[in-house]
Amino acid sequence: MVMMLGGCGGGAGTAGEKVSEAPSVSASVEETDATVSEVPEEPEPAYPPGPEGEIDEKADTEGWVYDTTTYQSASDYVQDICDSLPDQTESASPAQWLAEAGYMDEDGAKILSFGVPKLCPKWSKTVRQAVSGDYERWISAGEYEVTAHPKPFDADSGSDVQEIGPGTYQATGHFSDCYWERTAANGDIIANRFVTQATRLTVTLRVGELFKNECGTFKPVG
Repeated sequence: MVMMLGGCGGGAGTAGEKVSEAPSVSASVEETDATVSEVPEEPEPAYPPGPEGEIDEKADTEGWVYDTTTYQSASDYVQDICDSLPDQTESASPAQWLAEAGYMDEDGAKILSFGVPKLCPKWSKTVRQAVSGDYERWISAGEYEVTAHPKPFDADSGSDVQEIGPGTYQATGHFSDCYWERTAANGDIIANRFVTQATRLTVTLRVGELFKNECGTFKPVG
């Protein structure tokens, strides 16, 4: 008698047997819209019509720097110089005052060169002279070295000796109990004067000399 033995099924089912598949899992991804807060753009600066607005716009465009602790705008700075120039004629010429008081430093020369012709054009030549360094120098109280090409006085240099060009200088006014002195480079006194009473003082300075002034303001006359 022949016995029929049934084989043991492995991973696959026997013929005709239905094999169930593992259920597929679909992951649903929830999309969220991230809300991004936009930073509002700063509005473009509005410049008033007229020369003040032109100066401020030019300064902002060029990035010119001025003293913002004292002045609200570049045109404010220019206007202050326009108002101050007429009063700066006692001890220095106007261009000398601009150049040696620091108003032409950094971007000051650019701001004034652009702004002064718009707000006070009568001082345009003065600004050009201050920029070039070719301006009339007056001698106030102090010590001076006479040079062919004097440089603007720099208060931050640590020296009190200023430079002045050669020529004849004159001071007018009412002078009493003052003193001036011309000295050679080796210290020898060339000329000096103790002034008791005078209304006019005249000195002629030459290259290489030193001049000490304790009287009024001397202006070039030749």
